This record gives sequence, C-alpha cells and structure tokens, in this order.
Amino acid sequence: MADLVRWEPFRDMMTLRDAMSQLFEESLVRRGPFGNWPFSRREDASTPAIDMYETEGEVMVKASLPGLKPEEVDITITGNALEIRGETKEETEEERGDYYYKERSYGAFQRSLTLPVEIKAGEAEATFENGVLTLKMPKAEQAKAKQIKIQAK
Repeated sequence: MADLVRWEPFRDMMTLRDAMSQLFEESLVRRGPFGNWPFSRREDASTPAIDMYETEGEVMVKASLPGLKPEEVDITITGNALEIRGETKEETEEERGDYYYKERSYGAFQRSLTLPVEIKAGEAEATFENGVLTLKMPKAEQAKAKQIKIQAK
C-alpha cells in the first residue's frame, strides 16, 4: 500500500528569481542540437550551412558556399558518409582602412554528413550556381520504397 504524503502547497513554488533564471537558461543559453546559441544550426559561422532532404528517388543536399569557385570544393562519398571540404582565402590588399566590422571567416572548412539511405555514389551529380552547391544523389535500389499490392482471396 502506498504511503500517504502530506501536501505542502508552498514546497513546489519557486521564487520569481528562480523562474526568471530558468526562463533565461531555456531560451538563450541552452545548447541546441547543432551547437551553442546564436549559431544553433551549426558549430560555428565558418562551417557551411546545409539543407538535406529526400525525394522518392534521390537524396538532395544544398550547401551555401559564397565566394568559392567549383574547383575550390572537394566532395567525397564513402559508404553512407558525405564530406564537403574547401578553403576560403582572405583577400589581400596593400592598404587597409580601419575596420568597423570583420565578421567574414577565412580558412579551411570541412562538413561531414551521414546520409539517411544508401545511394549510388557513381551516379551522383554536383552543380554550383550563385554560391550554392547542389548535390543530387540517386538512391540505391534497396533504399527505394517498394509498394506491395494486397490481393484479395
């Protein structure tokens, strides 16, 4: 039999300070699934932003790579892992003024993704337009959904 516990209504109440602290932590400071706020979608600002989605027959990946040329990007597919590498080089100028902001990132980057299904790596296509890399990777036959018709007897 369960023990009876005396109800104390003020035991579970928190102070206003505790409530505000909890609200602040949950909304601003908490780590997201992909890193710390404010860069919640990725680890830091130099890592390219990625969109990956699946259609009936393909896995599509779009990566924002502003300022790069297609020959400055390397794409590797090994098993179910996709890796995108490149390097953004800093512009060199003889004379620079005083900076007010310097937020653009320079240097090498690497982004690795796990593909959701098996793909035909030999048939993958990559296009590059206006700083956006688009990868079109056809699914392997065993990864495609198959519909089975039910026969009535």
